[in-house]
Amino acid sequence: MGKVTGFLEIDRQTAKYQPASDRIRHFREFSIRMSDEEVTKQAARCMDCGIPYCHGPTGCPVHNQIPDWNDLVYNGNWEEAIRNLHSTNNFPEFTGRICPAPCEEACTLNLEDAPVAIKTVEQAIADKAYEMGFIVPQAITSKTGKKVAVVGSGPAGMAAAQQLGRAGHEVHVYERESRPGGLLRYGIPDFKMEKHFIDRRIEQMEGEGVTFFCNVNVGVDKTTEELLGAYDAVLYCGGSEKPRDVGIPGAELIGVHDAMPYLVQQNKRVARESIDNVGWPSEPVLAGGKHVVVIGGGDTASDCVGTAFRQGAVRVTQLDIRPQPPEKEDKLAVWPYWATKMRTSSSQAEGAVREFQVGTLELIGENGILSAVKCCQVDEKRKPIAGSEFLIKADLVFVAIGFRGAYDDGVISELGDRLSISQDRRGSTNVAASDTDYKTSVDKLWAAGDVRRGQSLVVWAIREGRQAARAIDMSLMGATDLPS
Repeated sequence: MGKVTGFLEIDRQTAKYQPASDRIRHFREFSIRMSDEEVTKQAARCMDCGIPYCHGPTGCPVHNQIPDWNDLVYNGNWEEAIRNLHSTNNFPEFTGRICPAPCEEACTLNLEDAPVAIKTVEQAIADKAYEMGFIVPQAITSKTGKKVAVVGSGPAGMAAAQQLGRAGHEVHVYERESRPGGLLRYGIPDFKMEKHFIDRRIEQMEGEGVTFFCNVNVGVDKTTEELLGAYDAVLYCGGSEKPRDVGIPGAELIGVHDAMPYLVQQNKRVARESIDNVGWPSEPVLAGGKHVVVIGGGDTASDCVGTAFRQGAVRVTQLDIRPQPPEKEDKLAVWPYWATKMRTSSSQAEGAVREFQVGTLELIGENGILSAVKCCQVDEKRKPIAGSEFLIKADLVFVAIGFRGAYDDGVISELGDRLSISQDRRGSTNVAASDTDYKTSVDKLWAAGDVRRGQSLVVWAIREGRQAARAIDMSLMGATDLPS
């Protein structure tokens, strides 16, 4: 423990943001980086608890050894800090930017509403490690002669591929899009995470022997049966991208779009890629000068809000069917678990109008073109309250109410009855595989990430990718040195 009284002497500080009026003019990251001295002070606040809930099952899914690397940062040992962080998390520069930080919710100091700035320190360690040249391809000392294919290059696929490559296997990653990264690249806006961070990791992985094949839609361009025949193991990390059906009259109107295609299109625009792609809107979807309504209260909805503002939307309204949560949670009732409380994302803080406990009754249009959204207040059971109807002017509506599983084409449709499918509590259809061995009902096929567990956090995808890699290594070799 670096400073025994640090949490008593030092106030919590996190990175500040550029003013909203400045940051909505570009798609770059907008947090103002803290100095090394400031980060060191924040690391000094760690109490080194006897039971550190921050990296237990209630805090960090990948079990980052948070008190350990806080102490290393406090003592200026950045090289050992990144080594420790990499022992549990392949991509801390990703999670340091886009993870919602359940570790901070579980921090003992959160009982006083002043948790250690864990996420800030984690990002600082990763960024400092790149600056100092600590993150380079690792030498692979021996090869096993085994070949593994990974389908999907999102965070689960990337984490699994890196772990399997380091175990000595020949690893080939197949990606449907033109560049690796999955929804890290195409679903998360650049203002939350710029994509050169993904490119650096891909370069590292290629230096370690991992091969990426892009523009290959497995199950369409290349059959899964081919992979199963050519490789000793195949890991399916296809993600959960099929949007839920909004089920509202007027959803067919021009101007109504699912959220993810909108985000993908803008991310491709920023990357100077073609936005023409089968299955996505063929015409540019831009919010400049328009009234925008976003249906949904989650992260994807918030990303649509921030993107619409940057495109020049006149007004953005976000509809959430849930009641407005309390400003502060009952600590004794929920700590160290994730609390339901009022949270405002950086995108919402840029000027969004938020409507809680509101249901969408109908999307109204003229001559087939969207013009308004008919809404109403709902009760605790989400049933419409009579006489509470009202209209919101809308030129664009983005539906962001979650995902119900992987697309039916590709791997799932090809394997048909051989591949067992499960359904989670939200009604999403997922590939059935346990969280111990990650094996599916098809021989030589494993599954991990959102395609197995349903829509979830990036940090859970990394955990599942790492654990699936360990399970595959154990199956192929009879033993494994990969961490769980």
